Amino acid sequence: MRQTWAQGGAGWVEHETIFDAVFAPVTAAILERDAPAPGLRLLDVGCGSGTLLEAGARAGADVVGVDISPVMARAARARVPSATVLVADAQSADLLVEAPGEPFDRVVSRFGVMFFDEPAAAFANLRRCSAPGARLVFACWRGVAENPSFTAGTELLVARMDPRPEPPPPGAPGPMAFADGERLRGLLTAAGWGSVAVDPFDFTGVYGSGDSDGVAERMAVILSTSGGRLARAQLEPRLGEEGWASLLEEVRAEVRTHLVDGVVQLPGATWLVSATNS
Repeated sequence: MRQTWAQGGAGWVEHETIFDAVFAPVTAAILERDAPAPGLRLLDVGCGSGTLLEAGARAGADVVGVDISPVMARAARARVPSATVLVADAQSADLLVEAPGEPFDRVVSRFGVMFFDEPAAAFANLRRCSAPGARLVFACWRGVAENPSFTAGTELLVARMDPRPEPPPPGAPGPMAFADGERLRGLLTAAGWGSVAVDPFDFTGVYGSGDSDGVAERMAVILSTSGGRLARAQLEPRLGEEGWASLLEEVRAEVRTHLVDGVVQLPGATWLVSATNS
């Protein structure tokens, strides 16, 4: 997983404005659940290029980010110069040693907690660095069937691959690791978190803005993911330049079927999770 994000982080950083726009409703929901405030110490797990760090710093919180990707950490530091940003595995790192200071009052994450090899150990480790009464708030994906953003356009690429990538088993580290909300609740409870709430949060991801219909933005997202990079590495040499270009035109045509009011829009289904270090 570390190597995957070391390689894939560059794509996320390159297209951070797209991801921030698409996931804006999720960001807002996390911040509304437990808003950062002056004097609080906030930890962003899987901080990426620093979206939640920026919001926390703007609210006057003392912000610390941790990400396994050096590329993402560099981007977060550049975006939020006041933040302390660690390149570390939040599952095992002693975060109060890595970022000395008081225990954290808020632990937040937007799609950053699903990749732990040992999620129970990770949530316990996050609790150990949290203050009594600290709040944990994060968003994670539900099932793939509820999230066409994981298949729209990409299915055409996967269908041409040989061999095709095998879907991960249920609960394996990856975007859908916590599709089972009751399993997630159990992991948090076993790690010592209390007042656990696992609530469905649905949103619409809008890929275009201004004069853009979002097709180019959606294509950029598809090709920057691990699946898109794998498809390109396998298919472009086999199909040749013209064949690969033709396949991408098919993908664009499929993406255009998701135009709503002239803009690519895809529904998203997540869990909005909160808990207390009680």
